[in-house]
Amino acid sequence: MKTEYTEEQKYLRAKKKVKSIKGFYVHLMVYLLVNAFLLIAKVFSDGGTEVLWEWQSYNTILFWGIGLAFHAFGVFGMDILLGKNWEDQKIKEYMDKDKREFWE
Repeated sequence: MKTEYTEEQKYLRAKKKVKSIKGFYVHLMVYLLVNAFLLIAKVFSDGGTEVLWEWQSYNTILFWGIGLAFHAFGVFGMDILLGKNWEDQKIKEYMDKDKREFWE
């Protein structure tokens, strides 16, 4: 059953979606800036680029990155990986390919 929405409900849903997308991009920007700062600070405080080869240098990036990935899936869903119409496009592609091979 398809639900009919009023214009105000559509506006509120769109506004909520835009707010969640904006929140994700703010989270992404903070992630990039903080992790860049942490790496640069680690290089200067520990005396060189050798620390970049240590696992401990990337703990924050890795675990926060996992959280960021979950945030992205929460905001964009599976569309972030496969696109909105990926399944329909693949079905059409295989049907066209099958049609070409059958008639050639």
